Amino acid sequence: MQKIKIEFTNNNSVARIILDDGKGNVLDHIMMEEIQQLLNEFRNAPHLKLITFEGAGKHFSFGASVEEHTKEFAGTMLRGFHQLFYSLRDLCIPTAAIISGSCLGGGLELALMCNFMFADKSAKLGQPEISLGVFPPPASILLSEKIGLARAEDLLITGRTILADEAKVAGLINELFENKESMEEGVAKWTETYILPKSASSLRFGVKAARMKFNHVISNFLPQLESMYVNKLMETHDANEGINSFLEKRKPVWNNG
Repeated sequence: MQKIKIEFTNNNSVARIILDDGKGNVLDHIMMEEIQQLLNEFRNAPHLKLITFEGAGKHFSFGASVEEHTKEFAGTMLRGFHQLFYSLRDLCIPTAAIISGSCLGGGLELALMCNFMFADKSAKLGQPEISLGVFPPPASILLSEKIGLARAEDLLITGRTILADEAKVAGLINELFENKESMEEGVAKWTETYILPKSASSLRFGVKAARMKFNHVISNFLPQLESMYVNKLMETHDANEGINSFLEKRKPVWNNG
């Protein structure tokens, strides 16, 4: 594994996936493929009771690679990224995101797909895609399922970043900790209390049942949003201008079409 690390704890019943590219833990195609490989392997791991995602260093993830959002690569990138969501849906293994620092764009979308989100006070969460002239397909449906349409539209349409306290009030974060160390201790205690005593098989039925509507929404609307992004959005001037201006480190010049 080049860009992720995997650790198994609690008699191999907990899989700890650590995003680690040495920088901002950007979800490029290499990291996505490595995560996908693990999820494929987890199909044959009936003993697993919890999968956690976290970022090495100070940040969870800066998001998906902007370079891979260009028109040439967008379709391939989205297919690979969205497959992670379908795989997590099908596994039905409980999941938790453990968030420090920046958790933005595709990084937040991966966290949103988890059943639980824990954060420390350094966490900053947001979907800034609209500032680049594009939109985030998974977050466009997951956010409203998690925190309601009004709060979801606020984040999706303004593209603003919120701090951990606001995310906790919004109901996005299950539990907020003072720092990364206390978060690790708190999540370990939570796992021992609420996850480990339970049947791995029953936990999967519990996740599947709790997410009956959630999974229906993902299955029906994510393919539509992917098609809209690739076949309509990326045919506009401004979507391409937004991505290119970011890569060229200049202000975008919109023509509103």
